[in-house]
Amino acid sequence: MSDERFAEHLQFPTGRGVTPDGSHSGNAGGAVCGDLVRISVRIDGDRVTAAGFDASGCGAIVAAGSAAVTLVEGESLLDAARVSTQAIAAELGGLSAGKIHAADLAADALHRALGAAAAADAHLPANPLRTLVAMSGGVDSAVAALLTEGESIAVTLELWRDEENDEDGSCCSASAVRTARAVAHRMGMAHLTLDLRDEFRAGVVMPWLEGHADGETPNPCVRCNGQVRIDAMVAFADRLGAAKLATGHYAQIGPDGLLRAAADDNKDQTYMLAGLAPATIARLSFPLGELHKPDVRRIAREHDVPVADRAESQDLCFLAGTGRERFLARHGKLQERPGDLIDRHGTTVGRHRGAHGFTVGQRRGIGLGGNGAPLYVLSTDAQSNTVVVGTRAELGVQIVRVRAMRLHVGAGEIDAVKLRYRSKAIGCRVDGDRLLLDEPFEGAAPGQTAVLLRGDSVAGSATISK
Repeated sequence: MSDERFAEHLQFPTGRGVTPDGSHSGNAGGAVCGDLVRISVRIDGDRVTAAGFDASGCGAIVAAGSAAVTLVEGESLLDAARVSTQAIAAELGGLSAGKIHAADLAADALHRALGAAAAADAHLPANPLRTLVAMSGGVDSAVAALLTEGESIAVTLELWRDEENDEDGSCCSASAVRTARAVAHRMGMAHLTLDLRDEFRAGVVMPWLEGHADGETPNPCVRCNGQVRIDAMVAFADRLGAAKLATGHYAQIGPDGLLRAAADDNKDQTYMLAGLAPATIARLSFPLGELHKPDVRRIAREHDVPVADRAESQDLCFLAGTGRERFLARHGKLQERPGDLIDRHGTTVGRHRGAHGFTVGQRRGIGLGGNGAPLYVLSTDAQSNTVVVGTRAELGVQIVRVRAMRLHVGAGEIDAVKLRYRSKAIGCRVDGDRLLLDEPFEGAAPGQTAVLLRGDSVAGSATISK
């Protein structure tokens, strides 16, 4: 029976060569395996009204493309979004270990197509009990989904694809998307893939590269959350009739509608969410806000979530598997450029390999040893390609200039600021484009985000300037 079903899809493939009018496509495969598949779907309202595919490579990829089209054409969008690798394999009567990759690729292409079509054309009736859950393939987002009440739909963003990256170490790669989809389907959730690679490159990666070229240390995660990914998912939630977007961030929302610190100080991520507008925050839900990380892993184990003990990513998603220096050279043309290390009086004390590789407050990698006091980077100058170094005492500042300030309350209500992700909050007051600190801060790096606080609430943000 299995051979007959496989043979039928192979000999009489459903929708092969068909690209329906008004459809959106998703692609999967590549030169490594030699198998390529493109699936196209058209969505009208809340239903997949037409689908087709094209494939090249082994017979299994043709059969898998046909099976995927058969399973989704005429179905509701959410039922189509539950079609998994296993469902495609079952439609073919089961696949051997040597052929299951074809079902994986067909599922990848299908869910990219469904996501693109849904973002453009879906119109599901509004449901106040429906939540869109951002799933990255890690334990935090999986538990956020478990704790979300009502109907949940999963979405995973594909933000970056580079052959040099370690896909298993990135939270936004094609591999991470596949893991997140498998977890969501195991939990019985519909899952959609949203491809934001163009938006991510333009809105996050390019400003990060340009910032380094200008001698700054940009914070891409704040920009990504505040200007690219969260708002895109809220708009996607509207298409799906979802009232809320739930994420696995460790944060809370106060009664004033502002972000508040999470219960777990060690995991608090309000700094990375500081760029969000109050209107966006009003659409969010943070199921992990009152939990500590060990509790999250315990909940995952109790529900047999397969990523319960998965290690956390420690690097920027687009740097996974490649170093910052290599990435800056390859994508930003910021090559090694020897220059002078100088002290605050302009005296040359050493040499460096490029000012773009240093950040204010940095100690390691300066290359000046000896028995004297440790030296830190005090400032960099991209034009002259110089790096100013000095002692820790010289590093501290009590006046920090900022730009692009966004306040959610009056300037007079700001009473503290965080100038680095893991730094403590320091008392301050706002004076025009300056922050007047109650005590010296070591390492106020141009390009980093200054998160402005009222008590434990995020009341605004700005970018540290030179």
